[in-house]
Amino acid sequence: MRPRMLSELVALMRPSPVELFGDDVMVGPDVVLDNRSATNGALFLAIPGERVDGHDYAPSAARAGAAAVMGNRATEAEVPHLLVEDTVAGLSALARGVVREARRRGLVSIGITGSSGKTSTKDLLAHVLEGAGETVAPTGSQNNEIGVPLTACRIGDQTAYLVSEMGARGIGHIAWLTSLVPLDVAVVLNVGHAHVGEFGGLEQTALAKRELVEGLDGTGWAVLNADDPRVADMREHTGARLAWFGEGELPPGDLQVAARNVAMGAFSQPRFDLVVVRNAREQSVPVQLKLVGRHQVSNALAAAAAALATGAAVEDVASRLASAEPRSSWRMELHPRSDGVLILNDSYNANPDSMAAAVRTAVELAEAQRSEHPHARVIAVLGDMLELGPLAQEAHLAIGQLAGDLGVTQLLAVGEFSAQLCEGAYRAGVEASQSHRDEIAAQLELRAGDVVLIKGSRGVGLEAVAAALMEDTA
Repeated sequence: MRPRMLSELVALMRPSPVELFGDDVMVGPDVVLDNRSATNGALFLAIPGERVDGHDYAPSAARAGAAAVMGNRATEAEVPHLLVEDTVAGLSALARGVVREARRRGLVSIGITGSSGKTSTKDLLAHVLEGAGETVAPTGSQNNEIGVPLTACRIGDQTAYLVSEMGARGIGHIAWLTSLVPLDVAVVLNVGHAHVGEFGGLEQTALAKRELVEGLDGTGWAVLNADDPRVADMREHTGARLAWFGEGELPPGDLQVAARNVAMGAFSQPRFDLVVVRNAREQSVPVQLKLVGRHQVSNALAAAAAALATGAAVEDVASRLASAEPRSSWRMELHPRSDGVLILNDSYNANPDSMAAAVRTAVELAEAQRSEHPHARVIAVLGDMLELGPLAQEAHLAIGQLAGDLGVTQLLAVGEFSAQLCEGAYRAGVEASQSHRDEIAAQLELRAGDVVLIKGSRGVGLEAVAAALMEDTA
């Protein structure tokens, strides 16, 4: 946000209860919740946590340059305080005020949800929109009740677009986020098995994701995946204009965005014809992505449809998609080693849908490698997929078997459900073993052409395996 007096922030946050204690000083542009990230003039958010209390770190933030503290009690920091009943609620009120003010002057607000692909699509869309104007988007995967408003607080006077990634762990979560950050364009990617244990089933997941489009009126855009029936059904629950994306037949709508003639490059980088129909006019432009994986086609279509809904030109969208590179760490990162081994690091998170996509990508990479290395193998280092509830054992069995069926040569499983992953692989006749995360890099005997996939939920920590294997990257 642009630097402001604390009294201005109080006004922005009304009617939420907030009191200013101390001098009315200038704060901004940064709003931070980590004292190590404090900059000169920053507003430090003191948030109590399960393990640590941010109030205890306020003095350190002040010494680093923070000009004020927002918290639910006074701290020892010798700077002014904004006192609120709850710091997260105070952050929400601040973000609501910043976004309200910015939308009045023309800011376009875009939200993205889905069981998988949110971060990749967000990164693609941000890159596309940056060609048209200043864009604020989350760093990494800031998609919850803290990350969404924290991202919104980065809006400046020149910001033209805000891209919000919106996750949910239950009914009402996305509705709350859209009350903080009202949307002009709402993108629903898919309804899959991520967090299905918390939602209680796919139908409940669909209800939660549907909240993104339910609040839109006739001036807004609902960008829906026509290839996912549960997403397509959301057309009945929004008053917005419809923008469809997909690879199959697209329903009638105000905007249709399709991929035709999809093909894969040597490093599993897709190319396709971007076909757009709007205002009864069809345009087709070729696109070659730099991103890895067949599933990136759907993400690119979603980003294209959202950008086109804001009024972007087809040629500009295609050009920006083609120049986009990975932004967020540990998501389908391809690292060639000097010995000819390829490391595919997708260790940030995992669910059954994203796990299947990653395995398919690794197999495609190995197939391409065999033109030069006929005996190239696929070694899959797979960790637990968390938050699947009672479906967990069955889901891990299925992924293990899928890995074998698709052509994985060897599977190394890490975590509580490693036995189920191995059992599934055994059923497909594939070599598999339960492994310890810190021993895998030393155990593997790799050769030129091999593709090593590293994939698991964030809590498993497989990024350590990737780091060890990538010490010899070219």
